Amino acid sequence: MVEDYLTDRDQEEALRTWWRENWSWILGGIVLGLALLGGWQYWKVHTAGQAAEAAKLYDEFHGAIDKKDLDAANRTLATLVADHKKSPYTQQSRLLLAKKHVEDGKYDEALPLLKAVADESADAELAWVARLRVARLLLQQGKHDEVLSLLDPEKAGAFGPQVREIRGDAQVAKGNLEGARAEYAAALTANIDPSADRSIDRTLLEMKLQDVGGDKKAATPASPETKPAKAEGQP
Repeated sequence: MVEDYLTDRDQEEALRTWWRENWSWILGGIVLGLALLGGWQYWKVHTAGQAAEAAKLYDEFHGAIDKKDLDAANRTLATLVADHKKSPYTQQSRLLLAKKHVEDGKYDEALPLLKAVADESADAELAWVARLRVARLLLQQGKHDEVLSLLDPEKAGAFGPQVREIRGDAQVAKGNLEGARAEYAAALTANIDPSADRSIDRTLLEMKLQDVGGDKKAATPASPETKPAKAEGQP
């Protein structure tokens, strides 16, 4: 090693030279590290504070709904939207107020709230729940083509059976029985996982399919565990 041939004085001078050339980079790295650490701590505290504030507003909103004070509920929701637009509390508040409007028969007031959840929720599953509710309200209003445009079964994932059923209902309302049969049959076929039966009422869906001239047996897929029978003499 070269250091083995340097005197102590030479090594000290080399160290001083290295320090003079690099001290600014070292100091800058330390300052940057401390800044990042401080920023991260600030962000954690800030995020926790924002969540606590949103939770408090949600409690106020829920209390207003329980008291049927819709003016107070709307004011609190406006604050949630302004200050915590992406918060789950904001989306849940919209869903709760929309439910209240639906119960009161105020579909036109419920629709913008549900559409906002469908468009803005960071939770894809919650967004689909809201989208399905929008579709059902549109169906109630006789806007069948809007229902079909809104619900794309190819993008629905686990909500596919429900999407197909609602699309089938829209087709029935339009008088398109052939289209309804296709949608109901697709809903039954897609819903092959027994644990997914909670997503639709299978018995009701089978009745709907029969009402439009479909065959529920033809729309029922074979169980994945079912093996074809062996021919006689086949090993």
